[in-house]
Amino acid sequence: MRIDSIRQRLQAQGAKYCHEQRVLQAWARGLSVDTRHRRAEDFLPLRVRAVLPALMGDLQGLARLRSEHPDADGSARLLVALADDQLIESVLLPRNGLCVSTQVGCAVGCRFCMTGRSGLLRQLGSAEIVAQVALARTRRPVERVLFMGMGEPAHNLDNVLEAIELLGTVGAIGHKHLVFSTVGDRRVFARLPQGPVKPALALSLHSTRAELRARLLPKAPLIDPEALVDLAECYARATGCPTQYQWTLLAGVNDGDEELNGIIRLLTGKYAMMNFIPYNVNEGLGFSRPSWEHASAMAARLQQAGIVTRLRNSVGQSIDGGCGQLRARVISGNGSTEA
Repeated sequence: MRIDSIRQRLQAQGAKYCHEQRVLQAWARGLSVDTRHRRAEDFLPLRVRAVLPALMGDLQGLARLRSEHPDADGSARLLVALADDQLIESVLLPRNGLCVSTQVGCAVGCRFCMTGRSGLLRQLGSAEIVAQVALARTRRPVERVLFMGMGEPAHNLDNVLEAIELLGTVGAIGHKHLVFSTVGDRRVFARLPQGPVKPALALSLHSTRAELRARLLPKAPLIDPEALVDLAECYARATGCPTQYQWTLLAGVNDGDEELNGIIRLLTGKYAMMNFIPYNVNEGLGFSRPSWEHASAMAARLQQAGIVTRLRNSVGQSIDGGCGQLRARVISGNGSTEA
């Protein structure tokens, strides 16, 4: 379901734009329409009020909590069932963040990611993306939304941008607290500057060597890392928000001096920050995480070179909560589904 279809359903009952916005605002913020400061009959037409219970029920059914898996780090991975019973994952993050999915599965096929093993099953509609935020807000406050869950947002661009526009307006999320993550696609750099809500950009780089990056991200667009950085830099300068480069640290693969030198070469002087994330181990994928001491030394070297660097421990370590792992366990019959 797309947000436009919700608007059309309201319009069929005589709703004007202001009425649509009020209903969408309550939904996106995880509120009931009748809990607002004024009674529903004071600000919605009678015909709209008559269909509200059914409409809100349908919206709640877009993303239903199948199970919740909290971790000691303050995160909680949510297994979410869609209206057609497909399963996706959302992650409640510390400091009021939420990571949402944009697709069921993913077509990029990153070698180190469990989600990519299933391929792309279907796109999420814009309403299904917002529904994850509405669901999460019934459990805790959400002030940051990261489009970093299952799927590649660039492959579902219209729906993702529609969701971003709603969340950045009536959804009350600051534009720089909406983070669009991508492996890199020229359409992203053309479309993001055109929208009324311009999110922060996170670029999954993972290697400065074109041939290695192509092996790790086999179905990502074949854009040279230097060209990707140039495209991201233009967007960062235009929006006043630094690009967040995502780098999953894989022991013996992309954690050596050659890569460090490449990062320094590409990012020196750029409006950027590097996020190092030690690999969250997926059994059977053939990768391992470097030691925390080694990852810390890498981050320190980049800091000394003048590149803002954050070393982040991937959330959900104690529950094997890497992207797609929970869904894969449940589908295979090896995971609990108790909420």
